[in-house]
Amino acid sequence: MQSLSEVALALATGRTTSMQLVDEALSRAVSAPHAFISIQADQALVRAEASDRRHREGKPLSAFDGVPIAVKDLLDIAGTVTTAGSEIRRNLAPAREDAEVVSSIHGVGLISIGKTNLSEFAFSGLGINPHFGTPIPGYAPEQRVPGGSSSGSAIAVERGVVLAAIGSDTAGSIRVPAAFNGLHGFRPSTGRYPMRGVHPLASSFDTLGPIARSASDCLLIDQAMRGIAPEPVRPLPTDQLDLVIDSAILNELDVQPDVRKNLEIALAAVARAGARVTSGRVDVISRVRDLIATSGWLGSHEAWIFLKDVVTSKNGIILDRRVRSRLLASSGFSQEQVTTLYRERRQLMLDAAQALRGRILVIPTVKHAAPHLLDVEDDDVFSRVNLETLSLTMIGSFLDMPGFAIPTGTDGSGGNTSALFSAPNGQDGRLLRSAVRIDHILRSQGK
Repeated sequence: MQSLSEVALALATGRTTSMQLVDEALSRAVSAPHAFISIQADQALVRAEASDRRHREGKPLSAFDGVPIAVKDLLDIAGTVTTAGSEIRRNLAPAREDAEVVSSIHGVGLISIGKTNLSEFAFSGLGINPHFGTPIPGYAPEQRVPGGSSSGSAIAVERGVVLAAIGSDTAGSIRVPAAFNGLHGFRPSTGRYPMRGVHPLASSFDTLGPIARSASDCLLIDQAMRGIAPEPVRPLPTDQLDLVIDSAILNELDVQPDVRKNLEIALAAVARAGARVTSGRVDVISRVRDLIATSGWLGSHEAWIFLKDVVTSKNGIILDRRVRSRLLASSGFSQEQVTTLYRERRQLMLDAAQALRGRILVIPTVKHAAPHLLDVEDDDVFSRVNLETLSLTMIGSFLDMPGFAIPTGTDGSGGNTSALFSAPNGQDGRLLRSAVRIDHILRSQGK
């Protein structure tokens, strides 16, 4: 599978055209069941034709003008319905204009070919959707959950439809599907990208981000999402990498042995390359986990406030029963709980920056590989596994830390394992450069 830079070079040298790339992507989309809720073939082909004309005239919008991409169906694209993965929204009026981020990627010449599937209202870490079908990964012969909520975005990349896709992340919705599918996923600090035209879930947690096959490709898409013509950025020098593993999390009994082993092997390779890698208990992380366990997940409260009118309406019964159940369970927050959580969140974010002091926190992205789809059909099992799946990514979301999921290998059953690298709030650029360096090291050492 080529990288974005390799495809850009092929476009620049005339070895391929945007029409060819888009036509191939549209053809492959058919072989990725339920990855897309809608395909915008006509729009994509018109954009491809215009891109090829610009290339012939020597006036491309950027080096990546003409490259196809996929966009999660939480983002408005003019002329399409933004379903948010919900049957209730299937017949709404089409959006009148593109979400701001979609305008940005179109502005540098990337071409959205379709809108990807997701957990209903982006409210699940497993990626199951009873309304539009559940996207199934292609890496395993048995059906596994795709991870959510950005399930379709991950599967569109995993199955080779596109080289990169845009997802959203509230409690882990980019990092989890990236981890389950052996991909790279970047969850930025909130506010890195404009959210106009994005269907919200929990406004103080919601953010967008890329899923791709390499850290470099994620960085390029990050630039495009900010309206910057993408160009390679120097990775952070290896001797400036300073990583700390949270040993308390890594040594918990419910972390799958292969998840732990693969992370340790990956970090040993990074250390051999010259990075500083230490291990120890990170107290602020334990405090966040204790707060969530005792006071609840603040993102669920925000989701309930936003969606309660939908849940309690006559159409509420149409919702995915698992999503509806979780939303109803989030309705009981007291004002005192909420006030405490917001106050504690502000303080813990400050404490995290002080505790890390420029270091990058390393933990498993998920404690386990993707479960088999059949194993989570029971609602009680689904609820338990969903919470387990999101339990580590929720930490970074609560602290509004940029986080980068990088594959570390597979387990004995062929499932994928992943490490999560996170930096204090606002240090997105440094984290991206660090992730590119780490990814380069792991690839060069065959890890």
